Amino acid sequence: MKINTVLAFALAGYATTAVAQAQQITGAGATFPAPVYSKWAESAKPATGIELNYQAIGSGGGQNQILNRTVDFGASDAPMDAAKLASGNILQFPAVMGAVVVIVNIPGVEMDALKLPGELLADIYAGTISKWNDPKLVEANRGVTLPNLAIAPVYRADGSGTSFVYTSYLSAVSADWKSKVGAATSVKWPAGAGAKGNDGVAATVRNTKGSIGYVENAYATQNKLITVQLRNKARQFVKPTAAAFNAAASAGNWRDAKNFAVDLIDQAGDTSWPIVSATFILLPKDPKDPGRSANVMKFFDWAFTNGAATAQALEYIPLPGAVQDAVRSAWHTEIKNPDGKPVF
Repeated sequence: MKINTVLAFALAGYATTAVAQAQQITGAGATFPAPVYSKWAESAKPATGIELNYQAIGSGGGQNQILNRTVDFGASDAPMDAAKLASGNILQFPAVMGAVVVIVNIPGVEMDALKLPGELLADIYAGTISKWNDPKLVEANRGVTLPNLAIAPVYRADGSGTSFVYTSYLSAVSADWKSKVGAATSVKWPAGAGAKGNDGVAATVRNTKGSIGYVENAYATQNKLITVQLRNKARQFVKPTAAAFNAAASAGNWRDAKNFAVDLIDQAGDTSWPIVSATFILLPKDPKDPGRSANVMKFFDWAFTNGAATAQALEYIPLPGAVQDAVRSAWHTEIKNPDGKPVF
């Protein structure tokens, strides 16, 4: 009994010491990758001794915070402007890839039953299609009963990389959307109501009959929301599945992507999901605390090496091995100590 008591105190003391020795890194930005960053953080802490404090405040906030050097790294789904990267002395690198899906709350419409050509999706968010039984939607969905119900579009109210990805898709499939609204982290939405974060959009759609929204796939999966089929570049309707996401991701031209800003929107292929994107980490090339910056790279190095299964379980797409190696090379050559030596 005494031996067990002593052992319990010893183990408690060891656990306290281990927690005390954990090295914290701070990041802020995109909500798109927050589910996988959270899972990586849980596993990486005991393996690396690094504790991640990540605030999912939106891509716009992540870009601003790293430019102001108030966090160790920023996170953004929208690639940062090349001029801002240069003036801010920032290295941008991808962490993982994911898909944006469209979610709906329409009485009587089941999972993946609704089919939406991209141009009609753009018309819904433009406000020119305002009822679910609009003849154009009925024509695209023979066999699906669509009610005489007002459409309630939901969009991101905050500066959002998910919005950048989504509006990039709408701009790719609708010339009218491209000329009148365009693609950005924040746009002037012609119709609908805003909600904060992917989780806010998911909650609003879940609670609003007739609504439609867009979220990173993990939020739809975790909340068991009704998704739709989209028509891809090959003019095939596809369901939002891991296989469809991977088909699009594999077509990316990483070799010619400056600052790793690869374009994965509306890729070719019969089975490709049309709204796939990489999500990015923003790291100062001249860190004010090189030790913390080294720990950021150590964390993502661990994630590249050990986090693929976790990412895939959440239906994200891990980076190709060659891209991971290119990122590690960029860390070594671009991020320096004051004496000019590599931080990691």
